[in-house]
Amino acid sequence: AWVHGDPRKVIYPTDSYGQFCGQKDTANENKTILFYFNILKCASPVVLINLQCPTTQLCVSKCPDRFATYIDVQASYRYKPDQWNYFRQFCKPGFNNPRKSVAQVLRDEDCPSMIIPSRPFLKRCFPDFSTKNGVLTVANQTTFRDGRGKTRNVTDLREAANGINNVLDARSVGVKIFEDYAISWYWILIGLFIAMIESLLFLVLLRFTAGVLFWIFIFGVIGIIGYGIWHCYWEYDHLKGIPGSDLTVYDIGFQTDFRVYLQLRQTWLAFMILLCIVEVIIILMLIFLRNRIRIAIALLKEGSRAIGYIMSTLFYPIVTFILIAICISYWAVTAVFLATSGEPVYKVMANQTLCKYANLTCDPETFNTTNVTKLCPGAQCTFAFYGGESLYHKYIFIFQLANAFVFLWLVNFAIALGQCTLAGAFASYYWASRKPADIPLWPLFSSFGRAIRYHTGSLAFGALILAIVQLIRVILEYLDHKLKGTQNSFTRFLLCCLKCCFWCLEKFLKFINRNAYIMIAIYGKNFCTSAKEAFFLLMRNVVRVAVLDKVTDFLLFLGKILVAGGVGVLAFFFFTQRIPIFAQEAPMLNYYWVPLLTVIIGSYLVAHGFFSVYAMCVDTLFLCFCEDLERNDGSTAKPYFMSASLHRILGKKELSPKKA
Repeated sequence: AWVHGDPRKVIYPTDSYGQFCGQKDTANENKTILFYFNILKCASPVVLINLQCPTTQLCVSKCPDRFATYIDVQASYRYKPDQWNYFRQFCKPGFNNPRKSVAQVLRDEDCPSMIIPSRPFLKRCFPDFSTKNGVLTVANQTTFRDGRGKTRNVTDLREAANGINNVLDARSVGVKIFEDYAISWYWILIGLFIAMIESLLFLVLLRFTAGVLFWIFIFGVIGIIGYGIWHCYWEYDHLKGIPGSDLTVYDIGFQTDFRVYLQLRQTWLAFMILLCIVEVIIILMLIFLRNRIRIAIALLKEGSRAIGYIMSTLFYPIVTFILIAICISYWAVTAVFLATSGEPVYKVMANQTLCKYANLTCDPETFNTTNVTKLCPGAQCTFAFYGGESLYHKYIFIFQLANAFVFLWLVNFAIALGQCTLAGAFASYYWASRKPADIPLWPLFSSFGRAIRYHTGSLAFGALILAIVQLIRVILEYLDHKLKGTQNSFTRFLLCCLKCCFWCLEKFLKFINRNAYIMIAIYGKNFCTSAKEAFFLLMRNVVRVAVLDKVTDFLLFLGKILVAGGVGVLAFFFFTQRIPIFAQEAPMLNYYWVPLLTVIIGSYLVAHGFFSVYAMCVDTLFLCFCEDLERNDGSTAKPYFMSASLHRILGKKELSPKKA
């Protein structure tokens, strides 16, 4: 890709001769904008087929700023040479023969038949649209002459440049958004710093409030469902004796107005029964799983304590972010080089749909000597795209897939490296006999060194398996996109099933890989052995896994909402100047929601980065806890490594020495 690719094909627009506009050290160095000879032809269906406008395209230094036709300019070139000199800059380079007949000029496309006031957008000249009293105009005119004897309406230009006006309006909005960022960026950074502090405080407070928050939520849910049961009973009793309320849902059939069903006693009875079932299930789960819930909460508190001793782990996500950014950059640059590694391909562009040479490849140097121009008047040999017929060009799509696969592999490896590093640091905390005295010095850096030196192959193998599944999912999405509209019901069903199956497989592999990396960090065994041991260890504690997973998910989700919501509310009052103390400091913005949304989304990502470390800590401590229970029995010879709080929760029976 790097040998054959040329990113200039993306950066610069290309004229009809395959030359770049604005390229240094060429004749087009000062001609940075692409000009269409007849933009009206861009409304042709050929554009949709070939993705190329069937008219001559020329590099110019600036877009035209006035209406003019070649007929008028030719007729007056003797006594108005300035008009000819201005018009000539939009003709083919070197053309300076105003005495050539109009018919021949238009046939050979030496010059455009007309020019219209335009402005550059995406380095291309588009009509300078404006709206006056609700009427679309160009340079305050609603009509123009097309240089071929016809008077056209400006709406024809609008159809040719469909959607350009909306895009230009979007560009105006984009400029305002950029201005808002320019004057509020430091306040956004302050908001993100506050989010970081709030995330740290939440993780520290979890040591003391994890149990309280969870039980408040559980009893709150029980209370809300209890109120729902009472309300359903009240509605059921209130409708007693009202005419029509004793009808069944079957009697009234399907109704688009769902409020009709709320007038039936049967509806409220069904709601009440459903809520009673949910209430009973929750209460029974609390009764039978109360001990496991206490263990989960104790592990959450232990995770907060572990992070307090190894604070450097909170900033490791920055390393993962940098590695992933490098992977994305490598993939993007290689993809661009691959996409631009073709040779210029020229095709016959004909206005006549019956021309048999239309859309065939051609050679611009010999095109005028062929019979194509005679059989298809007005046909041109114009640049179409970059490609080729060599073996390399035929397999560029395969190379793009290979590039995507390498990208997925590298990204998964970077994530695996982070998980293994954090797992090693937190495992060193758990297996320390006396905490924190026996925790190794610089546990995070030591764990990172071990992962790089001893476990690179295992991490790469786990990332490889996951990358293969993800690549298959990408291919399935590509096939679904390509076959959309042409596939039958069975094909759609098959693709849907395959996509669902591979989505589930990816989730399962992520779960297995995550726990395999923890076992690798603890014991240093290879990937397959670690994955097998982690899987069977988790299966022997499957109920604990489920409880811990849900309790952790809830608390971390609550933390993310609190951080993002708290900082978002503060940012809203600040940017809308509703805080009297800082009213003078708040910047004047075009759209206050620009920095507000940035702060909210950024705060959520900051919280996610910190809490991902916490989730990895809890998962590591849980595996260590399960392994501790199986390896040790609490005796003097085999003491537990768990904390005192977990000792108390397990009780004397589980702590008694195991019988031989």
